[in-house]
Amino acid sequence: QVQLVESGGGSVQAGGSLRLSCAVSGGLLDNRNCVGWVRQAPGKEREGVAEINTHSGTPFYPDSTKDRYTISQDKNKSMVFLQVDSLKPEGAGVYYCEASYVCRLREHECVDWGKETQVTVSA
Repeated sequence: QVQLVESGGGSVQAGGSLRLSCAVSGGLLDNRNCVGWVRQAPGKEREGVAEINTHSGTPFYPDSTKDRYTISQDKNKSMVFLQVDSLKPEGAGVYYCEASYVCRLREHECVDWGKETQVTVSA
C-alpha cells in the first residue's frame, strides 16, 4: 500500500523559510513517476506548487512558486522535500504530498495523497 506522510509544517514569519518533508513508502518513487506538493489556502482551491519527476529528478513549478520553492528528493531514504524561502502570507495553507503518473501540476491527476501538514504565515 502506498503511503505518503508529511511533516515539517508550522508557523513561520513572513519572509522566513521552512522545509516540508514527505516520507514515501510502498515503492511509490519508482511506480508513480511524479511526486509533489499541493497547497490549499483558506477559501481557495487546491493548487500544485511543485512536483519532481522521480526518475530524472527534474522539478516542475508554476510561475507563482518557481523563484522561492525548491523540490528535491532522496531516493535512498524515499523522501521528497519542499524548501520554501521568503515565505509570503499567500503561502499559508494546508500542504499535501501527492503522487501522480505525470508531472503536470494538476491536482485532479494526483492518484495518491498524504494527509496534510499545516503552514501558517504570520506578519
